[in-house]
Amino acid sequence: MIGAGIFVLTGIAAGEAGPAALLAFALNGLVTLLTALSYAELASVYPKSGGGYSFIIKAFPGPAGFASGWMLWFCYIIACALYALGFGSYFWEFIQSYFPPIATLIFNLAGHRAPALMMTTLVSIIFILVNMRGTAVTGSVENIITMAKIIILGIFIAYGLKRIFQIPSEAAASFTPFLPNGAGGVVIAMGLTFIAFEGYDLIATVAEEIKAPEKTIPRATLISLAVTVFIYLMILLVCIGAIQPESGKSWQFLGQYQETAIARAAQSFMPFFGVAMIIFGGLLSTISALNATILASSRVAFSMSRDKMLPVSLSTIHTRRRTPHIAIAVTGAIVLIMALLFPIQVIGSAASVMFLLTFTLVNLSLIALRRKFPELKGGFRVPLYPATPIAAVVLNLFLAIYQFNFDPRAWYIAIAWVIVGLFIYFMYFEKVTAADMPQVLEVQQSKSTNTYPYRILVPLHNPDHVIPLMKLAVPIAKAHGGEIIVLGVIDVPINLPPHEGMRFVHHKTPLLRKAIEYGNQQGVETRSAIRIAHQVWDGILHAAEAEKAALVLMGWKGYTTTRDRIMGEVTDKVVRHAPCDLITVKLMGDRPIRRVLITTAGGPHATLAAEYVGIYYDTEGYEVTCCYVVEPNASQNNREAARQWIQKTIRLTNLEGKADMRLLEGKKVATTLVRAAADYDLIALGASREGVFSNVLFGEIPEKVARYSQSPVMIVQRYEGPVKSLVKRIMG
Repeated sequence: MIGAGIFVLTGIAAGEAGPAALLAFALNGLVTLLTALSYAELASVYPKSGGGYSFIIKAFPGPAGFASGWMLWFCYIIACALYALGFGSYFWEFIQSYFPPIATLIFNLAGHRAPALMMTTLVSIIFILVNMRGTAVTGSVENIITMAKIIILGIFIAYGLKRIFQIPSEAAASFTPFLPNGAGGVVIAMGLTFIAFEGYDLIATVAEEIKAPEKTIPRATLISLAVTVFIYLMILLVCIGAIQPESGKSWQFLGQYQETAIARAAQSFMPFFGVAMIIFGGLLSTISALNATILASSRVAFSMSRDKMLPVSLSTIHTRRRTPHIAIAVTGAIVLIMALLFPIQVIGSAASVMFLLTFTLVNLSLIALRRKFPELKGGFRVPLYPATPIAAVVLNLFLAIYQFNFDPRAWYIAIAWVIVGLFIYFMYFEKVTAADMPQVLEVQQSKSTNTYPYRILVPLHNPDHVIPLMKLAVPIAKAHGGEIIVLGVIDVPINLPPHEGMRFVHHKTPLLRKAIEYGNQQGVETRSAIRIAHQVWDGILHAAEAEKAALVLMGWKGYTTTRDRIMGEVTDKVVRHAPCDLITVKLMGDRPIRRVLITTAGGPHATLAAEYVGIYYDTEGYEVTCCYVVEPNASQNNREAARQWIQKTIRLTNLEGKADMRLLEGKKVATTLVRAAADYDLIALGASREGVFSNVLFGEIPEKVARYSQSPVMIVQRYEGPVKSLVKRIMG
């Protein structure tokens, strides 16, 4: 973290914000802390290589996850190139300052750029080889370098504080006026120096190689950030307070010398060795940052390759060193290309934009994963959730957008890189992923004796659920003049071909026969279908598409104890990818249904749920109550608005004149509905997918009601159509 940024950017920040650069650094520390908290929690729960990419791909699989990894890999590659070039510049600055004849000779022969690029290439190759030897060697080198540069900066700070104590009045005057360029100068300084605070995220990228990650990663993240911010503030404090230039203010002096400002500051209040020590510290900082970032960038490439988002060869592990040596070599080659061919200052700014955008996605991932897997807890929990990650999202986006004012080319490069990555993904890697999808074998498929425009697919697994599911499917089939297809799915291990499941087909026959007999007795044509698949959900989705089903009606136990699942693996996948309307029912045995409670919060899903309940009213004579949850102290206007919601739902369906209306009072919607459900035999809800922060699968409220209700729960999801499905596909 204490890389070239603090050496190069201190003077620039002071020149833009004046003494308020202290405020800019402190605010950047706060903004960084918010995201660091998210990293700490996510890394403690999911200690996998890849860092931010591994979190985002879990929350938003597919193109959005690929784009995040693609962006993060690019960020680290550019950062590596920046640090390598920084080393080259610092090295020749040192030679020019203390061995001027040598520098003059080389510059006269080769110019200024070639020697710098030579050192850039040399230092890059050295640390690529160091990383190939393993994290133990990498960590040992990093520890030595880090302690050395902290000692150097500690000496610098000590001499600066000594000077401030010698001239307290003059030092205090250096901080007035505190905001010479106004608040705008502070914001500019924040944008320019943000990359100096990036680095804690590298810890999470090597989580698989860290001992006790659930404890070590949060501690390392927060301690490193605290130490770094403290050192940064102390450096800026002594630079502004200890310098007494002949003319003007100290912050103007620092702004004049920009990237060499710290060296000039050391020259003014340290002994003769001060400048050499700071230049040496700059060299150490650039190579330590280069070392750590090569490590992190290669792990992002390794993780993406393992997910088949990059060529699979990048996930190869060296048999003896146990390092992803190919990923390291490829990353290092791209670093060299970028460092030698591109204007690093512009691409470095683009890297800042993409770091901020990636950090935004990491915070959104925390929100999504908390919603998805509330039962999962690591060694650390973000305080003041969800306010903390939401604030981080807003601030990161603000700083990223503000970068456009600083240099629009940064955004152009960032957008171009993302577009190129998505093009590669859709042209190649999506096909590779699709090729690895489980195969589905269709067996014993009975054909319809008629052409029905409306088909209901009923997957069957639990013998106790056969009749309850058919009781729900038959009235809908009758109302639409349709047929029912009862489905049995046989899952076989991934390492076996699908045809191996043929010998288990007879296990599904009794379930299907029972359902067919019931359906035919009720006057609805019912036929069977069997699929053999490596994943049950894949068999269900395959059958839904092949049969052109208008509705899938499936049972669910109402909870899951499986890690990384909301409603269970099968239900999760069907909910996300169903190509038609969907009813998911939490069943409580063959419990008779007399009274139904339906929520009316608006939206297409709730309307469809009301339509189905209206069908049950007409055919089965259920008593129907439409409800809406209001605050206990809700005003009369709010209560009237709630009644209007209920009436609107009733008018849009065939429940007008048939359903009762009821206002439920409670502070939490889900808790109130769970409590009210005890008085009913079935509670029907529409899925809620409208909110960015509230939806996971069906939405937070329906999932909580289904999870905790002691009565059967029916959640209805209307098919969103191809356009919305494409958007959903892009967002995972």
